[in-house]
Amino acid sequence: MRTQLSRPLAVLALVLCIAAASAKSTSVATTRNKGIDATLLAKANAGEADAQYRLGNMYNFGDGVRRDYAQALVWYRKGAEQGDAKSEFQLGGLYHFGHGVLQDDAQGFAWTMKAAEQGDGDARFFIATCYGEGWGVAKDDAQEIAWLRKGAEQGHLGSQFFLGRAYAAGIDGAPVDYAEACFWLDLVASGEVTGKRRKEALKKRDEAASHLTSAELAHVQERVQQWGKDHPAQSQ
Repeated sequence: MRTQLSRPLAVLALVLCIAAASAKSTSVATTRNKGIDATLLAKANAGEADAQYRLGNMYNFGDGVRRDYAQALVWYRKGAEQGDAKSEFQLGGLYHFGHGVLQDDAQGFAWTMKAAEQGDGDARFFIATCYGEGWGVAKDDAQEIAWLRKGAEQGHLGSQFFLGRAYAAGIDGAPVDYAEACFWLDLVASGEVTGKRRKEALKKRDEAASHLTSAELAHVQERVQQWGKDHPAQSQ
């Protein structure tokens, strides 16, 4: 039986992705009463895509200003129309949730795909979720796994976790492959995750490892070590 992400869990995944993407942006120092920094606003009005994205974040998350999804939509769209991947991803999220605009999964998928095609890891993870859930696109197991792998291979922990889980259980269109499951889940367990998610990754990794021979397990460990050399940021 196919076991997919439940809609609440997948929505939570998107929320966490969006929050993480926001946290990656650098906030401009504001006045004591906060508000929009004049320099940032001038840059955004002059067409600087990163400034437009950062203004969108301020309105989207109520950072220093009153939360205003309609204004967030305006600024994200300006950045997205210039091809800024971060703005495209956030704009897709607004459409998906119906924040500041009529809820539209098709538009949410379309804008998120633009970001995913530019290599945005969070966007790639959510595109995989869209294919798994049928949000704005027909369900497609093969595409779900393909996009999870794209995200996983660039170090996206969420993609790595769900890809490893899929291989461990033979779900979401993936074959049972305990070596692949062990590899991806080990990366998650040793990455920047804590609490319940880390415990779950460790548990599933160990379950997958129990099906491997000592030689197979040694090969997985070699792959993990090589990954650490090739991707030092995730291994810190």
